[in-house]
Parts: sequence; structure tokens; C-alpha cells
Amino acid sequence: MQHSPLADAPVVAHVVRSGFVESVHHGIVAATGPTGERVVSVGPVEAPILPRSSLKPLQAVAMLRAGADLSGELLALACASHSGEPFHLEGSRRILAAAGLEESALQNTPDRPLDEIERTRWVAEGRAPTSLAQNCSGKHSGMLAACVAAGWDTASYRERDHPLQRLTVEVVEELTGEQVSAVTVDGCGAPALAVSALGLARAFGRLAAADPATPEGRVADALRAHPEWVGGTGRDVTDLMRGVPGAIAKDGAESVYAVALADGSGVAVKVTDGSDRARVALTTAALRRLGATDLGAEVAGVLDALDSRAVVRGHGEPVGHVRALPLPGPTP
Repeated sequence: MQHSPLADAPVVAHVVRSGFVESVHHGIVAATGPTGERVVSVGPVEAPILPRSSLKPLQAVAMLRAGADLSGELLALACASHSGEPFHLEGSRRILAAAGLEESALQNTPDRPLDEIERTRWVAEGRAPTSLAQNCSGKHSGMLAACVAAGWDTASYRERDHPLQRLTVEVVEELTGEQVSAVTVDGCGAPALAVSALGLARAFGRLAAADPATPEGRVADALRAHPEWVGGTGRDVTDLMRGVPGAIAKDGAESVYAVALADGSGVAVKVTDGSDRARVALTTAALRRLGATDLGAEVAGVLDALDSRAVVRGHGEPVGHVRALPLPGPTP
């Protein structure tokens, strides 16, 4: 069996129960400064990972470059792993309708809403999974809109050799500053691209600091202005962008998180066992290391509130927490 560099990742977080370290998580943390220089480097930051849905803002840049007429909340939705709340589904319908398409054009994997309340309601009502309700319907609607704008075939838009997917690879390579090392199939059926955590952090920094008139800047501004369209009610990615001025963020499956501050500093986190339990605590630790708390006491409170969600319970009561280990200083 081929050895994966991810197996060499160090311990980055402890799960503490009543003062006892019960479990540990291994992971990777990469942070870059405003000019793309390394600031934090924990674990194999140059090894390829699958950012999964953390790449959606970069995919949205490709949609805009292809000519997709997306802006505001609908551009944010094209970057989303949305919760499937009614406004998310209506937004995807609006993107499709503007492109002259029906819901049947969507090829993402059918599912029920990600939001627990909405999902329970769907089950109680006996509603079947649909592509529209699945959390990637905004991205797939945006991809279809880009194909219509560019005059490309819509029936094959998920194929890796489709012009839109080739353009997406070009955009990802440009913004990360490295070559895509693998192309796989994401959970929604679209191509999933492998880049390093270091490249992902650098790409997010470039988005955050981009000229607002560029596709990159338009995507970043849409994320900042409409965080509820990127995640949903109660989602940490939404609350992070809402609470940290100028920040952009996107969560991804298998415990990936990418965040950038307004000055162009970027963070990418990957917990190598794929568990989400330590993802937020590790990300907030990296943001503190980048100086996010210098933005004010309110930002410090937001990061503390996000950390407080990683609670360990005993008999229904809080008895511990998931704690990120201290991150190192600047890395040359």
C-alpha cells in the first residue's frame, strides 16, 4: 500500500475530558502572510490534500471568468455548502431560471437538506432526496449558468475534460501557485482537485485581498456580504465571516477549513482523520496566530464562542473540550 504523507502529520489537538486527555487528532496547519509567505507550517503542508468544498470559491472564480452572470447572494450561493433552508433552494432555482434551465439540469447527487430541522421536516413529510436540496446545488447551478453563458454543453458539465472543468483547473493552479496533482470525484459528482494546504491558504489570501472589480474580488465580496448563503443558520462558517471583519471562509468535507483575513493572510487546516471535531478549534488557533484578535475584543469573543462549540459532555453536562495545541512561530 502506498504511504501517504498525511500519515506523518503531528498531533495538533487534544480531546480533554475532566482534565484527562482522552483522544488526540493529527493534522496540518498552513498559514500565509499578505504576500503569500509562510507564517505557520505544521505537518506536511506541501503534501496534496483534497480541499473538497473549500475549493468552491475558486470554482466560482472560474464560473465568472466563463461569463456567468452571478452577483450578490447568488454568487455567494455558488460558493456554498448550504444548509438547504428554503431561501437556499429558492436561490438555486433563481440561478437556473436566469440561465433558462430547469431543475432537471442539475446533476449533483440527490439528498435531503443538510440542516437538521429541515432534514427532519422533509423526512416527516415523506419528501424524497433531490439535487436541489443537496448542499452543492448552488455550485452546480452556477456551473450550469457558466456553461450557458459560454455556449458550452450543459449535459457534460461534470466531466473532467469539459471546458468549464479545464478552466477551473487553470484558475486553481493560478491562485494556489502550484499544479493540481490529482483529479478525483467529489461527493456531489463534480471533479475534486488535489492541491496542498499551503497552496490553499495562499489562494484564499489572494481572494481576500483582490481588487473588487476582478472575479476574485467579486467572489470575496459576495462571501463577506452574504455569509448566511454560504452556510446557513447556526453554521460556524457563517458565524466566522459575520463576526470577523473582512474575513472570507469556506469549510470542506473530511475536516478541511480555509480562511483569509482582509489583509491577504490565509489559513488552511486539514485534520487528517477526517473528523470535524477539532477543525474549528484548530482554525481559530491559526487565526489568533495571524493576529485576528488585534481586530478588537469583539473578534476575540467571536473566536472564543466558536471554540466553545467543541465541548466534551458527560451525563449531558460539559466536562471538557477539544483544545488545539500551541502553534509555532514564523516559519522561514
